[in-house]
Amino acid sequence: MTGAQIVVETLIEQGADVVFGYPGGAVLNLYDELYKNRDRIKHVLAAHEQGAAHAGDGYARATGKVGVVFATSGPGATNLVTGIANAYLDSVPVVFITGNVPCSLIGRDSFQEVDITGVTLPVVKHSYFIKDVTKLADTIREAFQIAKSGRPGPVLIDIPKDVQIADCEFECKDVLPAISKPRYNEEQIEKALEMIKAAKKPYIFVGGGVVISEAEKEVALLAEKLDAPIGTSMMGLSAVPASSHRKLGMVGMHGIYSSTVTKNRADLVIALGCRFSDRATGSRNAYLPNAKIIHIDVDAAEIDKNITTHLGVVGDVKEVLLKLLDKTDTYKRPEWWEEINEIKAYEKANSAKQEGFSPFKIIEEVNKFTSADTPIATDVGQHQMWVAQHYNFEAPKTLITSGGLGTMGFGMVRLSVPVLQRVSVRFSLPVTAALE
Repeated sequence: MTGAQIVVETLIEQGADVVFGYPGGAVLNLYDELYKNRDRIKHVLAAHEQGAAHAGDGYARATGKVGVVFATSGPGATNLVTGIANAYLDSVPVVFITGNVPCSLIGRDSFQEVDITGVTLPVVKHSYFIKDVTKLADTIREAFQIAKSGRPGPVLIDIPKDVQIADCEFECKDVLPAISKPRYNEEQIEKALEMIKAAKKPYIFVGGGVVISEAEKEVALLAEKLDAPIGTSMMGLSAVPASSHRKLGMVGMHGIYSSTVTKNRADLVIALGCRFSDRATGSRNAYLPNAKIIHIDVDAAEIDKNITTHLGVVGDVKEVLLKLLDKTDTYKRPEWWEEINEIKAYEKANSAKQEGFSPFKIIEEVNKFTSADTPIATDVGQHQMWVAQHYNFEAPKTLITSGGLGTMGFGMVRLSVPVLQRVSVRFSLPVTAALE
């Protein structure tokens, strides 16, 4: 097979059912093969490479699969950078495949030549520059494995045009499993249990890592056992149903009053799959002065990066929670819930009354006409916060939004992609346009 044929065959082998992209000279061979295999793998044509990047990102968030994006060399590849950074900061698994000039022209300032692996180095989990067609298939397989393992993220593969044309033998192989490297130990689990036992006011703080780990049921079970309230980051909103009486809502700068105040009064905060961003914490020097913190995260680099914790546990959130659930006792905390209910009552009594036509009313009305599994896509701005505050998310992976990078335009592109074959709702400005 040619290198271009190998790319398409390996993508299909890895379970990819759609590619997002925009064609150009350095990837025409790839597009020829996509066209020939259009009955086996779809292509969604974007109007711009950044749009293709966001579409692949949104697809990965909504489905839990690895997204795939194609772009040509030079400006086509550099147009991906914002989308790659967006996926990186929100831990989204996407494989970006770019074309490049032939190997003989690399480093000669050739027409539409850019060192895209160098440009994107700070915002990818890993990147590859392929000079040998015999390494191409295994590189793609490894890229998929890296993208979905541990803390997910984007991987870039840059393929020169002569590699796409070159021939070699191709053999189909099994999909590589995700790499699991738990670093926690039994001593940490025992220490966490001791801290839970000593606590009188526990609070569970849920981040986007819970959605990625698919640990929603384990979080609910832990909250039941500890008789604890739950607050979330924006990326963790869909991990806990809004109908749960334990969910207080988003915390932080744009968070819900009762959720943030309850967290500040807790004596133990169990943080799950979050990175303690500045929007969630406010002043880090004054953050949770009266609480001990247990931080569970698959990424060791996040432990004590922003907030110094009393116990850091590195491992998959779901796996660690199963260990805790197996050993923890069941508690009842009526005094703690009495205090929480007083906070909620104060919030209700002092909330500004929104009469008549308002953005909040629009979001609440839309909520009445959507099912629990309807994906909700937002762009970035005030309306994003309104959705986070007022939309009742009931199912995981239904909030499709740009969190870490705050990329404007993300929601617009996400709406335009009909791949999921489900109704999706996009909230954007101006408000009156949403009604129309």
